[in-house]
Amino acid sequence: MGMARARLEEIKVHVRAKLAALWTSLMFCFVYGDYFELYVPGKLESMLDGRMGPLGPVTEGVLVGTSILLAVPGLMIALSLLLPAALCRWTNLVLAVAYAAIMALAAQGAWNFYVLMAAIEIVLCACIVAHAWRWPRHALAAHDRDELRAEAA
Repeated sequence: MGMARARLEEIKVHVRAKLAALWTSLMFCFVYGDYFELYVPGKLESMLDGRMGPLGPVTEGVLVGTSILLAVPGLMIALSLLLPAALCRWTNLVLAVAYAAIMALAAQGAWNFYVLMAAIEIVLCACIVAHAWRWPRHALAAHDRDELRAEAA
């Protein structure tokens, strides 16, 4: 006797929640990639010598810059939920493209694990762009369209 299987319930996840989740995943990849990079031979010695990879000598300016670079994706988790829709959409589009480019540059000549993490981060950025680009819109009711036409005339 066969049992009918109940279908799993699906919920519609709002684009804002999807964007926040993607930025969260991106942050985890950043943290793990940077953490695992500490195990690359010579990395700790370079840090103790006051050098920050391709950025050169560690200065306050370099540390402020890298702090901003890492803070922005963390802030985007909250901002994706809090910004007005139009600003949120464009902020996500611009920053995700920028971060994908940064990761593509950072992966140049890196160890394979870092290239893998960068590839994952670039895919996450592409997903952010795709969701922000396809942000749902409300259909204009017929009377709203007529009103817009009248204003335009």
